Amino acid sequence: MWAPGVTELRPFDPATAPEAPLPLFTRWFAEAVAAGQPEPHTMSLATTDEGGRADVRIVMLHGADEEGWAFATHATSRKGRELSAHPYAALGFYWPVLGRQVRVRGPVTSAPSAESQADLHARSTGALAAALTGRQSGVLGSVEELRRESEAAWERARANPATPSPTWTLYRLAPEEVEFFQGDPDRRHVRVLYRRMAEGWRRSLLWP
Repeated sequence: MWAPGVTELRPFDPATAPEAPLPLFTRWFAEAVAAGQPEPHTMSLATTDEGGRADVRIVMLHGADEEGWAFATHATSRKGRELSAHPYAALGFYWPVLGRQVRVRGPVTSAPSAESQADLHARSTGALAAALTGRQSGVLGSVEELRRESEAAWERARANPATPSPTWTLYRLAPEEVEFFQGDPDRRHVRVLYRRMAEGWRRSLLWP
């Protein structure tokens, strides 16, 4: 499952895990960065459509704090429409350099428009140009149409870095469950599950 000399399977004593999941996620994220994990901020986002059919794709983490795990997309995109229909999602992080996974599930809310636009304009010119290009998840007529729309969007983004993209939306997933998985060379993988209860977080161990 993991390549020798590429993956470092570190010991993880669940007794040392903090009372809440966010500090452990922050620590594991920093350790993934320090270990050279490419794009540690990328994650799988799973949603369901109007008919309850599952969907998944890779998106970028825009931050994690006490309000939740944040990501962004167009409200009119496929995932935006699915979140509107069913505002509940799951996230999955995989950091193979350390043999680690983190899974997060919970309800999703959208940030106010001003905050969503601030999130977009804090990113690169290319990110703004992409947000201004066409209609995400809509049917594309041709590659040439994409080229024309993209070039025009780049011109707008360069000329006015504050150009709004009205459908751009920052979403936050408020975790109800967070699972931490640490791979083990003898397949005795460590799985720690946090569940949010009325009185706070409850930790438990799961069989591998």
